[in-house]
Amino acid sequence: MGTSHWLAAVSDYWSLTKPEVNRLIVICSVAGFYLGCRCNSEGVPLLLLLQTLLGTLLVASGAATLNQYLGRHYDGRMRRTAQRPLPASRIAQGALSGFGILLAFAGTAYE
Repeated sequence: MGTSHWLAAVSDYWSLTKPEVNRLIVICSVAGFYLGCRCNSEGVPLLLLLQTLLGTLLVASGAATLNQYLGRHYDGRMRRTAQRPLPASRIAQGALSGFGILLAFAGTAYE
């Protein structure tokens, strides 16, 4: 597998996780963590915050990926979504669903 092909595959898998949406999820999670935190004189427990964000991002990425798997029949028909990795046949259905399940379970196990 050539470097450009490998980079294209990584880019496709990255796009499955919906990083734009996950950015908003991170912002809301940080705000919720801070508001719900029983902070002491030492401030916000950064390690706990990072662990929370990692688990949340894994679950959210898995959900976004599985959502694309479930909507695969419609995505190929719409101009806006036709070039997503699954409708454009750049990723196989089994690989996509396995990736989504792996992310979701990893996030759930981590949390």
